[in-house]
This record gives sequence, C-alpha cells and structure tokens, in this order.
Amino acid sequence: MNNLKFSKLPIKPLILENLSSMGYEQMTPIQEASLPIILSNKDLIAHAKTGSGKTAAFAIGLLSKLDITKKDVQALVLCPTRELSEQVCKEIRKLARLIPNIKITTLCGGSPMQVQVTSLANAVHCVVGTPGRVFDHIRKNTLYLGNLETLVFDEADRMLEMGFLDDMTQIVSHTPNNRQTLLFSATYPSNIQNLSKDFQKEAVLIKADTDHSSLAIEHLFFEKNDEYDFAPVLSILNHYAPQSTLIFCNTKQKCQELATYLQNKGYYAQSLHGDLEQKERDEAVVLFSNKSLSILVATDVAARGLDIKDLAAVINFDLAHDPQVHIHRIGRTARAGSKGLAFSLYSHFDKKNLNQKINFESLDSLNSNNKAILVPKMATLRISCGRKNKLRAGDILGALTANKNILGNDVGKIDICDTHSFVAVTKAKVSLALSVLTQEKIKGKILKVIILS
Repeated sequence: MNNLKFSKLPIKPLILENLSSMGYEQMTPIQEASLPIILSNKDLIAHAKTGSGKTAAFAIGLLSKLDITKKDVQALVLCPTRELSEQVCKEIRKLARLIPNIKITTLCGGSPMQVQVTSLANAVHCVVGTPGRVFDHIRKNTLYLGNLETLVFDEADRMLEMGFLDDMTQIVSHTPNNRQTLLFSATYPSNIQNLSKDFQKEAVLIKADTDHSSLAIEHLFFEKNDEYDFAPVLSILNHYAPQSTLIFCNTKQKCQELATYLQNKGYYAQSLHGDLEQKERDEAVVLFSNKSLSILVATDVAARGLDIKDLAAVINFDLAHDPQVHIHRIGRTARAGSKGLAFSLYSHFDKKNLNQKINFESLDSLNSNNKAILVPKMATLRISCGRKNKLRAGDILGALTANKNILGNDVGKIDICDTHSFVAVTKAKVSLALSVLTQEKIKGKILKVIILS
C-alpha cells in the first residue's frame, strides 16, 4: 500500500473538508484497500482487526452515498453489542458533522422502545444497532428498510458467535436485493464465508491489519512409555500453559480415561466421544467453544465439524492412522493466520514409521513442575427456553445488559437450541448474570437458569 490520500478518491467535498480538519490525510491499510471498492458500490468482505480504521472506511463510504433530501433509512450498520453500536454511531456522527440535516440514530436493547420509535418517526438517514433490537423494530413496523442502500455487518464473526444469525437473516430479508453489503470481520472462518454467500453478490475479499503473522504451527514430537502413559500430557500442559487445548485419542475409552485423569489432577477438562449422551456432547462442545472449558479430549469422529476460534494447542495423544487426518487435526490450531502449537506423542513402536526430519524433543526439556491449571475466563449459563419458545439472542443480551452492570463485552457466545439456550459470561459477572436472568421476565415469564461451569 502507498498511503493513498483521501483527496484522491471520489468522496463528497464536505466529508473531505471534515477529514482534513480532523487531521485525516492518509489512509490506513484497511481504508486504502476497502474504500475504492466501497465507493464503487461493490459488495465487500474485509478481514481486519478492531482499531484498524475500518469504522471510518465504511462510514465514509455510506455517508458519500446518502441523499439527505430523502426521508428514508438509507444505511444500516449492525454491531454485536450496544457498546460497539454507540462507539460506531459516535464515529459516524463525527465524520458527518459538516453535512447539514443528517440524522443518525442507535437502536439497541436496554433503551426504551418508545424513545426509539419517536426517533425513527423523524426521517432517520442512518441506523446503527444490534440485530435483536433492529429486528424488533422491523416486526413492529417502526423501521422500514425497503429503500436501504448500504448494509454493514461490523464484527460479523462476533455476531455469529453471539447467536444472531437468525435475526441477521430476517433483517436481510426486509432489505432490497440491489443494496450494497459490507461485511467486516476480525477472523475469516467458514461461517463467515457461508454468510457472504447468503447475503452478498460477488463480494471482493480483502485482508489488512489482521494483527496476525502468517500461518505457522510449532509442531513437536515427544515419546511416551506406552499407550496409556498420560504423564507427558501433563508435562506439555504445565510447560506451555495453552489457554485452550484439543486432545485427540483414537478410541472412546482412552478419551474418557484421559479426561478423567486430567479432571482428577485439577484440570478443566471434558471428553467428547460417541458413547456420551447427545446432551453431554452438546454441552461439552458449547463449553469448549465459548471458553468455559480449557481442555477437550475427543475422537476424530466426535470432533468432526468443530470450528473452535483461537484454539491455542492440539495434542495428538495417539497418532492418526491417516496422514490427512493428522494434517486436519493440527491445522485447527493455526486458523485466521495465527500461530499455533501442535504436539504429538509416540511410542517406540511408532518411531520407525515417523519421518526422521520431524522435531523429536525430550520431555526432560520441559518445565513440568510449573503447575499451570488455567481457569477458563468464561462461565456458561443454561436457560430453559429456546428457539421453539421464540427466544432470540437479542432477548438474552438485552436482559443481561439492560441495567449496564453487565456490559456487552462481558457476554460471550450465545447458542439458541430448540428447547434451551446457552450464554457465556465472564466468571466475574456470572453470579450477577444468573440473578438477572432468574429475576427478570424474558418472553413474559421467569426462566429456569443454571450455571454449568
């Protein structure tokens, strides 16, 4: 990138004047990569971290298209939390301050509906909000998106993580097909690719300021004494202290025994295999994926389809029989361009079949006395209400954050199932979250809620 100047692009004069007064002359990498695409009215997937200047990129783009003489909502920005919505709205207003008679409003849970209804009745040009509350207004016919020109998903990966896919899909169904759709995401997992296929047309993919180095896996091999020698796993966990670890075993029995062994040693571990009840498997996956569980011990079949974000380490307690399976296992720890750790344990029977160029290491080189039992940063609440009860992620998020004692950043992944739901909350706020959810009515009734971890 050549640090292109804003003045070289077809941006409205009033916006350029404002940018200059704010000291914005040269673009950040994400702005330089995305703004020409946005201004040419193409759909965009932008893989960029928070703080890279992405908000200004889509804000300048959508402001350049607004026709203030029209009394329609022409731009909609969806964000995962109220805090981000307010931050984005503030940034857009700052960039639009020289544009006369422009109206920008936020629609988020935790604020009175009637105040928002009154605001929407006064010719709003740009709306910023959370999917749950925005869809509430669509359902109540207080928000019309039939003339929308620009739709932005900011931190789309986080919205999917928090369970907003249904609301996002419903919102899109109320917008014109000829809209421009901009999708910004800090990561680029498969569900973001699927989202783009459903919501966008010939989207251009760009990556800038992703805050990761190129894909790299540190892969080390350690010898174990026999097929039930669990001690090397402890040595690896104690030395490297990974925040999240997926351990593979080739049999269901070994999965269960290793998980039990780790639990007895004080580790936050569970097993995932075919002999477990479906409820047990579902809960293990939810706990691990929302960072309420540090270690998951699984068979290849049970772990199939797992898409865990920010997986720190993979341990092959048993070597995979198929080289392609081995590659698939260790590749889980270096997604989105991040670095990863992979460890494989082998017996002396295995060594003769291993490539001699691999990194054989001695367990004696590890500091196994460094007792590193990592406490998960999140805890999970199980709610006795789900999709069949019309419960949505926005209902849960809105209830938790209504009094502002729990912030959007305290809430993690939200999973809505048919008859129940899960929400991850930081451990420091989980007791407060339990109190809120068991004392406040959601969908007109008090729900049964328990802490799973």
